[in-house]
Amino acid sequence: MTATIQPYLDFNGRAEEAIEFYKQKLGAKVEMIMRNKEAPEQPPPGTLPPNSGDKVMHSSLHIGDSVVMITDGYAKGKTQFAGFSLTLNAANEADAKRLFNALAEGGEVKMALGKTFFSKAFGMLNDKFGLGWIVIVPQPMP
Repeated sequence: MTATIQPYLDFNGRAEEAIEFYKQKLGAKVEMIMRNKEAPEQPPPGTLPPNSGDKVMHSSLHIGDSVVMITDGYAKGKTQFAGFSLTLNAANEADAKRLFNALAEGGEVKMALGKTFFSKAFGMLNDKFGLGWIVIVPQPMP
């Protein structure tokens, strides 16, 4: 058996916005979306905020060769992502610049995209949702 790790990101009520952002900026392809009202079993009363039937219970997106899952979770507060970043491998410097600038729109650059000893292009940012990204052009290590 080959294990696969797929991030499951809780946008705490902003999943729809995030899905559209990643479709536009990264060319993400939506594989599926299930809304709370479509669940085969409904959660106990009071678990979800009122009028959250249209919120995203579960979604799956393809970004390149990777799958990222997104939810609205309990949609009860601010989106928080801490202690990790997603790494986005770019084909070349031009691709890295395009992806970095797209993700940085409305976000915060932590380390500007530039050449390093280990990559022709490397940069770090938090997108407008606070999700950490590392954009890199991978190079073989000596």
